Order: sequence, then structure tokens, then C-alpha cells
Amino acid sequence: MAEILINDQPVPVDPEGFLRNLDDWTPEAAEQLALQEGVQLTEAHWEILTVLRQFYQTFEMSPAMRPLVKAVAAELGPDKGKSIYLMSLFPGSPAKLASKIAGLPKPTNCL
Repeated sequence: MAEILINDQPVPVDPEGFLRNLDDWTPEAAEQLALQEGVQLTEAHWEILTVLRQFYQTFEMSPAMRPLVKAVAAELGPDKGKSIYLMSLFPGSPAKLASKIAGLPKPTNCL
């Protein structure tokens, strides 16, 4: 079973690096997951991660790109609720990468 070390403690992850247990997520876990993806977390990243975690608490699912853009726009304003902005923070597949760093399951329609 794959795992990452967080504060010298092994934490299980799936083959794609998503946490197996949502309760294992901490800010330190986010930092470690981001580091493995080559992302240096800034305040802007944390804003998106907070929106993602709130979305998950409300809907019990990780948002795909469109719902993520809408949720970010509703919480943080239209300037941040744009695909291009999210891609600048979370390159490649923002919904998938941000969900991973936020300790959430992979969005169902992300490859």
C-alpha cells in the first residue's frame, strides 16, 4: 500500500496519491501533498482549498471543473472564479489537483 510521511507518520494514499482516509488531512498533509505535485502553497492556494473543503462538506463530493469555478466565484468573486486563474494555481487539471491537496476524493469525472 502506498503512503506518504506527514510529521514522520505514514499516511496511506491510493495509487494516484489521494488520501485513503479523509480524516488524515491536516494543513501539514496539504503541504506534503502539494510538495509531491511541485506546488508551493500560497495564500491564494489556501483560499481555493478552503472553498473545496466547504463544497465537500455541503455536497459530499469533490467538484469537477465547472462546479469548482462556480463555487470559487460565489465565495471569492468573479476574478478568482475563472478557469485560467485556477489553472495558474493548480496546473493541468485544477479540480483533480486541488482536490488531492485538499485531502478530498478525486472528482468522479476526472481521468
